Amino acid sequence: MKKIALIGGVTLLLTFIVLYFTLPTIAYGFNAWSMGLTCIITVILIIESGYSGKQITVFKTVGSIVVLLLLIYTFLLPMITTSAVIRSGAYRDLIGEVKMGKDFTEQVAPISTEEIRIVDQYTANRLGDKVLGSIPSLGSQAYLGEFSIQNVKGELFWVAPLLHSGFFKWNNNKDGTPGYVMVSASNERDVRLIQDVKGKPVRIKYQPGAYFGSDLSRHVYFNGYMTKGYTDFSFEIDDEGNPYWIITLYKREVGFSGENATGVIVVDVANGDIKEYSIEDAPKWIDRIQPEKFISRQLDDWGEFVHGYFNFSNKNKLTTTKGISLVYGSDDRSYWYTGLTSVGSDEGTVGFVLVDTRTKETVWYRQVGATEQAARSSAMGKVQEKGYVASFPITYNITGIPTYVMSLKDRAGLIKMIAMVSVEDYTIVGVGNNIKEALRSYKNSLNSKGNSISAGSYDESKAIEAQVKRIANDIRNGNTNYYIMLEGHPHKLFVGSSLISGELPITQAGDSVRVKYDENSTEIIDIVNFDNLNVDLKKN
Repeated sequence: MKKIALIGGVTLLLTFIVLYFTLPTIAYGFNAWSMGLTCIITVILIIESGYSGKQITVFKTVGSIVVLLLLIYTFLLPMITTSAVIRSGAYRDLIGEVKMGKDFTEQVAPISTEEIRIVDQYTANRLGDKVLGSIPSLGSQAYLGEFSIQNVKGELFWVAPLLHSGFFKWNNNKDGTPGYVMVSASNERDVRLIQDVKGKPVRIKYQPGAYFGSDLSRHVYFNGYMTKGYTDFSFEIDDEGNPYWIITLYKREVGFSGENATGVIVVDVANGDIKEYSIEDAPKWIDRIQPEKFISRQLDDWGEFVHGYFNFSNKNKLTTTKGISLVYGSDDRSYWYTGLTSVGSDEGTVGFVLVDTRTKETVWYRQVGATEQAARSSAMGKVQEKGYVASFPITYNITGIPTYVMSLKDRAGLIKMIAMVSVEDYTIVGVGNNIKEALRSYKNSLNSKGNSISAGSYDESKAIEAQVKRIANDIRNGNTNYYIMLEGHPHKLFVGSSLISGELPITQAGDSVRVKYDENSTEIIDIVNFDNLNVDLKKN
């Protein structure tokens, strides 16, 4: 009886320890639970051996068989059911149907200069830490969690929660940390510490890395999710500013691997209330359901196993470029963006893909171009004397042309300039001290004669003929821009560089000119094409 009580007590204790501290998913395709069970049974067998000595008992026999079966399940079965050698087709199909995109502008609409994202995650961290450090009493109790980009009422913000900085801070403040930080993705001066929403204090009680029942993963696990896989804890706010944890539910579809998102759970940060949604029914304010790591792996498998596992010549193999970014489409939906390059290629892409971060709908745009890293090098080379470092580029539709946009930062991490680089031809670069200057410089490069891209084929432009009323030039960042006012158009100021036309530098007041311009411009209007009708240049 004493032996049975001891074995029963040890079993319960070890089971509690395994479940409470390792949180194993108890379902087929997951082996953490089987490893834990193997350890528990092994310990029980050791205890049993101490009582029975060399005597072979039924318990020992059954226990040994169970351990053997568990080891087969833990190690041998995954090797058979999960191996890419025999399951390459299943891995390739995980991403689903990859549609061929016809027109990039249909998916990603042109964006105004006020909406272009120039603040990256690193800069958001630095700005958030600065705000937190300005309040000593708060900075000593909490630290900033990971920032995630999200759309809040049509504007992009980096949002991060305040988290406990240690056990004693948690113990002294068990009702939660007081708030979160928002950093505008388009304006580095817009940094907000949110500690209440509509007069109600924000308290983040459930969070990753907290202790005991306040730990977010443990709270979810013991509230109905012991048998489901969940991952990717992201902090998001709804359109009213109420904070939640968004956690992706997933299952494994290729043996013990092949993770695929199936739904999402939303956890109230204050009271721990859990709501589960399918991918189709998830609230619209949730931007991210498909984890970045899932999409990146599935795209790589799709490109790797194009002709099965045994493809030693690398025929038609594709791989994603280094880095993946989140962009927003014309429908205000978010997409994972990454370039595709042939295996072995370093700087060139064969296209890029957009993957809906909710539904996983994947569209591949075939377009030869530069990788993100090549574009960064091109942008930094434009101002190499300054020693600036480019952030990871984000892709935008600039006048109908896929364009990398990135910030150029000094060694202190401060944004000093903005750069734009054509995805199709990374020698076409525009830089400026702000977005508008960079855009003007970029358009000048696009409109210049001799480049490989015809901007006119993308733009809807207008043309007028008039006499020059006033003209002057301005030199910035090594570029000379000419500003023109025309008779009969007192409210329009046209600007262009000599890259557009060699006739601009010799134009003077009173000359008759024909100006083709981008009708989408505001305030200062960018010239697409310029012709001085008083000058007749001919080739010899």
